[in-house]
Amino acid sequence: MKEDLNLAVLIDGDNIPSKYIKEMMEEIAKYGVPAIKRIYGDWTKPHLSKWKNILLENAIQPIQQYGYTQGKNATDSAMIIDAMDILYGGKTDGFCLVSSDSDFTRLATRLRESSQKVIGIGEQKTPEPFIVACDKFIYLEILHEDEDSAKKTKNTKQQKGAVQKVTPQTIKLIRSSIYDCADDDGWAFLGDVGSLINKKQPNFDPRNFGFYKLTPLIDSIGDFEVEQRQAPNSRSKHIFVKNKSKSDK
Repeated sequence: MKEDLNLAVLIDGDNIPSKYIKEMMEEIAKYGVPAIKRIYGDWTKPHLSKWKNILLENAIQPIQQYGYTQGKNATDSAMIIDAMDILYGGKTDGFCLVSSDSDFTRLATRLRESSQKVIGIGEQKTPEPFIVACDKFIYLEILHEDEDSAKKTKNTKQQKGAVQKVTPQTIKLIRSSIYDCADDDGWAFLGDVGSLINKKQPNFDPRNFGFYKLTPLIDSIGDFEVEQRQAPNSRSKHIFVKNKSKSDK
């Protein structure tokens, strides 16, 4: 994903807890500039009152949407209409759709059809159709840590427990992606591997398994070789990975 994308951040206020907003905006900044920031909801409802100070601190524009009919989500409709207006304005490179609602699946697909990058952000309860409709999907739970959980992640036992969540399907995904990106000697540039994994599975994130980067996650599994190489004409080093053969394990 190119740097400094012009992003439209559209938040489903009825569907996202306010406690996530600070970490969420910091995460979005990694992908580009949030040029448009809007949140949708019926602001006459008491349960949205806690958003007020948070919106001011993060310069997010609240969009009022009354619930005209009981049982119908007018907020979703308003957000979808605004997204299409922004798309036709031609001033964005991508969208951040913040919701755990599968109703935005078709919107994400339509935006991608118009060459927009779509980053989905929602809770782990988000239905699979919305997740796979995005270029990248990020779980809010991995962005938000209270003081107790922050202390726990520093504990080695906690890290080992997180690694146990790696499934055979995850290992297969990493292994096949390395094969797909590998040269004749079986080595693949980790950056290419990570990009391919996200194309295959938009919600893949090392932080889901207790790691902040892909390198330590891959290294912890034990099925892969990891090698650092000096980059040509640079002080930086590139990471390459290779599938271990059965005899190497």
